[in-house]
Amino acid sequence: MPPHAVAAEERKGGEDGCVQQSSSLLRCITSTAGSCKPARCYSQGDFRIIKSIGHGDMGTVFLVALRGDNSPYAMKVMKKEVLAARENFHRAQTEKEILKALDHPFLPRLLAHFETDKHTFLVTDYCCGGDLNVLRQKQPDKRFSESATRFYAAEVLLALEYLHEHGIIYRDLKPENILIKENGHVMLTDFDLSLNLATKKKTSSSPLFTDKKKKPSKPRPLSCGLHFELPRIITQRRKNTSKSCKKAVARIFPRSCGSSSDCRSNSFVGTEEYVAPEVVWGSGHGLPVDWWTFGVFLYELVYAKTPFKGSRRKDTFYNILCKEVELPGPPTPLKDLIAGLLVKDPEQRLGSRQGALEVRNHAFFQEVRWSEVELVARPPVVP
Repeated sequence: MPPHAVAAEERKGGEDGCVQQSSSLLRCITSTAGSCKPARCYSQGDFRIIKSIGHGDMGTVFLVALRGDNSPYAMKVMKKEVLAARENFHRAQTEKEILKALDHPFLPRLLAHFETDKHTFLVTDYCCGGDLNVLRQKQPDKRFSESATRFYAAEVLLALEYLHEHGIIYRDLKPENILIKENGHVMLTDFDLSLNLATKKKTSSSPLFTDKKKKPSKPRPLSCGLHFELPRIITQRRKNTSKSCKKAVARIFPRSCGSSSDCRSNSFVGTEEYVAPEVVWGSGHGLPVDWWTFGVFLYELVYAKTPFKGSRRKDTFYNILCKEVELPGPPTPLKDLIAGLLVKDPEQRLGSRQGALEVRNHAFFQEVRWSEVELVARPPVVP
């Protein structure tokens, strides 16, 4: 979630109880051990709101301090009324369940979650270094060096490996969702678009698009290519001809659509510059979508832009389906890695056969000592 200030939301929150103690009864669901007090239920009154640090489709994130020791945390506040209106209760529930299960140095801990009659709250680790996109903007030419790119890519890769081993598709990888911790290492955030394949079967119609007029077809299970079996959503093989690409884009952007909020293009959820071709096709997707977004992520770190962005959303989707990635300059292992990740056929994409191991074994990561990344590797920037 991009960390930009939302002053209006803070003022509104003060009126409806988001940023002050509510008179309604708080129902504590659970809490987990961190530096928070163990073996007790937390409520809104245990935390002091400091400021808003992010806002998104699901709610507002505040920097808060635990009363008593002033330890900083991030508190995501979601209005139940808004969740209901946008039919997002399932996304909030998915994010909570995923956060509860995470235990990895580059992923957040769910320290507590509780609710009132009007709001639901998630309390996680706070990262004082901002996000990777802001950090990139501060670099010379707004791009990272190859060594810095390798550092951040390695840590993100380990986080993705952990998620995939637990049957979780992240689906929202981008620099804005990579936070920098106090020690300079990374933490992935924002899991409301994620899917847990191990516990929940999804239809072959992509949840990143919401088309109320079309009933989803049934999913067909397939091995995900890891060391164990998970239900995977099949993506049909398609020829990426100019004609077929135009038909796919026309399906998403019908001429009669205009600017109507009922149109499918306006119900798109996610970051279109990062979306994988199989998601645009709407024919289903699985774990390989994260390897596509990993490729886009790497490209942006070194080229200061995403590879398929068009002047309009329609053009962006067309480029994703039909245009090959351009990698200026002489060949390098990094460019070869990006090219392997940005293969349009998910079954031929790097990472689709052996998962993260296949990506880790690429020449670009040859110098990385994977078992020592967290303890030995020196971050390029320490806040």
